[in-house]
Amino acid sequence: MRAVLTNVFTKTLRDQRRALVGWSVGLVVLVLLESALWPTVRDMGNLAEFVAGYPEPMKELFKLDQFGTGTGFLNGELYSLMLPILFLVYGIGRGARSVAGEEEAGTLEVLLMTRVSPTSLVLHRAAALATGVVALGVVLFLAVAVCSPLFDLDVPPGQAAAGSVAMVLLGLEFGWLALAVGAVTGRHVVANAVASAAAVAAYVLYAAGGLVTELKGWQGFSPFDQALAAGPLGGGLTWAFLWMPAAAVVFVAAALPVFERRDITIR
Repeated sequence: MRAVLTNVFTKTLRDQRRALVGWSVGLVVLVLLESALWPTVRDMGNLAEFVAGYPEPMKELFKLDQFGTGTGFLNGELYSLMLPILFLVYGIGRGARSVAGEEEAGTLEVLLMTRVSPTSLVLHRAAALATGVVALGVVLFLAVAVCSPLFDLDVPPGQAAAGSVAMVLLGLEFGWLALAVGAVTGRHVVANAVASAAAVAAYVLYAAGGLVTELKGWQGFSPFDQALAAGPLGGGLTWAFLWMPAAAVVFVAAALPVFERRDITIR
């Protein structure tokens, strides 16, 4: 038991296991319900006319031109907005509480009085958060891989894997941003607000880039464009994906020296 408590990474995973199971169940149910709609949508006689009624920028943003395929259907229904929101909520929520939440609860100083260094604590919490997000990504991949043959979605395993990687990297980038802000400020509300505002701004830039010509050149700087522009189902693993973990590492690395110098006191 003592080994669990002295290893921050293991203890964090142990503490979040029930929440992770709940999120996993919800994710599976969501994929199952959306997948079950596909046969009905596929057999709509006026599907082409229905899709043609949307403005061109919206078709491009939500990949509606591919809506007549199982891959395009899941992209439009899940991967363009709903799944990114879920992974962002999990990542940002967990990241904001990882360090700042414990500091506000008055338990962080007690933990730092052991042999755990400030740098080690932040890195262990970042690793635990990444593990949780990756676990959800694996659950998403398995859910899509199982539902694809059940409902004739015809989504190859490679495409399902690429879609899961895109969601994981989105959750990781903004989750580690929230963790970094929490470590610097000691306020989980501030961490939540900053990371959430950054996510909204990034999505607005991604969406506006498809509508406003002047913003088109800036669209590639948005993590949403990096994650979603190629599909993400059907687009494969693209080089743009690398920007998201790179930014996440920069956030945590920038927070480490500041957290080392902070005076952590019980409130």
